[in-house]
Amino acid sequence: MGHSITERVRKIAEPIIDQLNYDLVDMEYKKEGPNWYLRFFIDKPGGVTIQDCQIVSEKVGEELDKHDPIPNSYYLEVSSPGIDRPLKTEKDFKRHQGEEVEVKTYERINGRKKFKATIKGFQNGNVVLSVDGKTVEIPLEKIALAKLAVEF
Repeated sequence: MGHSITERVRKIAEPIIDQLNYDLVDMEYKKEGPNWYLRFFIDKPGGVTIQDCQIVSEKVGEELDKHDPIPNSYYLEVSSPGIDRPLKTEKDFKRHQGEEVEVKTYERINGRKKFKATIKGFQNGNVVLSVDGKTVEIPLEKIALAKLAVEF
Protein backbone atom coordinates (compact mmCIF):
# COMPACT_ATOMS: atom_id res chain seq x y z
CA MET A 1 0.00 0.00 0.00
CA GLY A 2 2.72 2.49 1.01
CA HIS A 3 4.63 2.28 -2.28
CA SER A 4 1.73 3.18 -4.59
CA ILE A 5 0.68 5.97 -2.25
CA THR A 6 4.16 7.51 -2.31
CA GLU A 7 4.16 7.35 -6.12
CA ARG A 8 0.81 9.16 -6.31
CA VAL A 9 1.88 11.73 -3.73
CA ARG A 10 5.23 12.31 -5.47
CA LYS A 11 3.45 13.03 -8.79
CA ILE A 12 1.36 15.68 -7.05
CA ALA A 13 4.00 17.22 -4.77
CA GLU A 14 7.22 17.20 -6.80
CA PRO A 15 6.08 19.70 -9.46
CA ILE A 16 4.92 22.09 -6.73
CA ILE A 17 8.20 21.79 -4.84
CA ASP A 18 10.15 22.31 -8.08
CA GLN A 19 8.03 25.35 -8.97
CA LEU A 20 8.83 26.85 -5.55
CA ASN A 21 12.56 26.38 -6.38
CA TYR A 22 13.28 23.68 -3.82
CA ASP A 23 14.68 20.22 -4.39
CA LEU A 24 12.79 17.21 -3.14
CA VAL A 25 15.61 15.22 -1.56
CA ASP A 26 13.47 12.41 -0.20
CA MET A 27 10.01 11.57 1.01
CA GLU A 28 8.53 8.87 3.19
CA TYR A 29 5.11 7.66 4.17
CA LYS A 30 5.19 5.48 7.25
CA LYS A 31 3.35 4.46 10.33
CA GLU A 32 4.82 5.28 13.71
CA GLY A 33 2.78 3.98 16.60
CA PRO A 34 -0.88 4.60 15.84
CA ASN A 35 -0.21 7.49 13.43
CA TRP A 36 0.76 7.80 9.77
CA TYR A 37 3.32 10.41 8.69
CA LEU A 38 4.01 11.86 5.26
CA ARG A 39 7.43 13.50 5.33
CA PHE A 40 9.10 15.61 2.69
CA PHE A 41 12.80 16.46 2.93
CA ILE A 42 13.63 19.57 0.89
CA ASP A 43 16.79 21.47 0.12
CA LYS A 44 18.00 24.56 -1.71
CA PRO A 45 21.36 26.25 -2.17
CA GLY A 46 22.27 27.90 1.13
CA GLY A 47 20.05 25.60 3.17
CA VAL A 48 16.44 25.47 4.27
CA THR A 49 14.74 27.67 6.88
CA ILE A 50 11.63 27.08 8.95
CA GLN A 51 9.82 29.53 6.65
CA ASP A 52 10.82 27.44 3.63
CA CYS A 53 9.32 24.36 5.29
CA GLN A 54 6.15 26.27 6.11
CA ILE A 55 5.73 27.50 2.51
CA VAL A 56 6.18 23.99 1.07
CA SER A 57 3.91 22.47 3.71
CA GLU A 58 1.09 24.93 2.93
CA LYS A 59 1.32 24.64 -0.87
CA VAL A 60 1.75 20.86 -0.96
CA GLY A 61 -0.90 20.39 1.73
CA GLU A 62 -3.45 22.41 -0.30
CA GLU A 63 -2.80 20.31 -3.40
CA LEU A 64 -2.91 17.02 -1.51
CA ASP A 65 -6.25 18.07 0.02
CA LYS A 66 -7.61 18.68 -3.51
CA HIS A 67 -6.51 15.31 -4.88
CA ASP A 68 -6.83 13.27 -1.66
CA PRO A 69 -4.35 10.49 -2.68
CA ILE A 70 -4.12 9.03 0.84
CA PRO A 71 -7.13 7.12 2.16
CA ASN A 72 -6.39 7.57 5.88
CA SER A 73 -5.51 10.53 8.07
CA TYR A 74 -1.83 11.45 8.41
CA TYR A 75 0.51 14.13 9.66
CA LEU A 76 2.32 16.18 7.00
CA GLU A 77 5.88 17.17 7.87
CA VAL A 78 8.39 19.14 5.79
CA SER A 79 11.99 19.51 6.89
CA SER A 80 15.59 19.86 5.85
CA PRO A 81 17.39 16.58 5.14
CA GLY A 82 19.93 17.49 7.82
CA ILE A 83 23.68 17.87 7.86
CA ASP A 84 24.36 14.26 6.89
CA ARG A 85 21.80 14.23 4.09
CA PRO A 86 21.82 11.36 1.64
CA LEU A 87 22.90 11.95 -1.95
CA LYS A 88 20.71 9.94 -4.30
CA THR A 89 20.40 11.60 -7.68
CA GLU A 90 22.58 13.00 -10.44
CA LYS A 91 21.41 16.46 -9.40
CA ASP A 92 22.58 15.82 -5.80
CA PHE A 93 26.08 14.86 -6.89
CA LYS A 94 26.39 17.77 -9.32
CA ARG A 95 25.21 20.26 -6.68
CA HIS A 96 27.79 19.02 -4.18
CA GLN A 97 30.71 18.80 -6.59
CA GLY A 98 33.97 19.59 -4.79
CA GLU A 99 32.64 18.45 -1.42
CA GLU A 100 33.76 15.52 0.71
CA VAL A 101 31.48 12.49 0.66
CA GLU A 102 31.25 9.04 2.22
CA VAL A 103 30.09 6.32 -0.17
CA LYS A 104 29.16 2.69 0.45
CA THR A 105 28.58 0.40 -2.51
CA TYR A 106 26.62 -2.82 -2.93
CA GLU A 107 29.66 -4.57 -4.37
CA ARG A 108 33.42 -4.08 -4.39
CA ILE A 109 34.80 -1.45 -6.74
CA ASN A 110 38.58 -1.36 -7.03
CA GLY A 111 38.67 -3.82 -4.12
CA ARG A 112 36.60 -1.67 -1.74
CA LYS A 113 33.02 -1.09 -0.68
CA LYS A 114 33.61 2.10 1.36
CA PHE A 115 35.05 5.36 0.08
CA LYS A 116 35.78 8.74 1.61
CA ALA A 117 36.34 11.02 -1.35
CA THR A 118 35.75 14.33 -3.07
CA ILE A 119 33.00 14.57 -5.65
CA LYS A 120 34.50 15.51 -9.01
CA GLY A 121 31.27 15.28 -10.96
CA PHE A 122 28.73 13.02 -12.60
CA GLN A 123 28.89 11.66 -16.13
CA ASN A 124 27.40 8.79 -18.12
CA GLY A 125 25.45 7.50 -15.12
CA ASN A 126 28.58 7.41 -12.94
CA VAL A 127 29.53 9.37 -9.86
CA VAL A 128 33.09 10.57 -10.41
CA LEU A 129 35.16 10.72 -7.23
CA SER A 130 38.70 11.66 -6.29
CA VAL A 131 39.95 9.00 -3.88
CA ASP A 132 43.49 9.45 -2.54
CA GLY A 133 44.41 11.47 -5.64
CA LYS A 134 42.97 8.89 -8.06
CA THR A 135 39.76 9.14 -10.08
CA VAL A 136 37.16 6.47 -9.39
CA GLU A 137 33.87 6.18 -11.28
CA ILE A 138 30.99 4.42 -9.55
CA PRO A 139 27.72 3.65 -11.35
CA LEU A 140 24.88 5.36 -9.48
CA GLU A 141 22.88 2.11 -9.23
CA LYS A 142 25.78 0.45 -7.37
CA ILE A 143 25.74 3.02 -4.56
CA ALA A 144 24.02 1.72 -1.44
CA LEU A 145 24.52 4.95 0.53
CA ALA A 146 26.19 8.27 -0.15
CA LYS A 147 26.21 11.21 2.22
CA LEU A 148 28.18 14.34 2.79
CA ALA A 149 31.11 13.77 5.13
CA VAL A 150 30.64 15.54 8.45
CA GLU A 151 33.71 16.57 10.43
CA PHE A 152 33.29 17.59 14.07
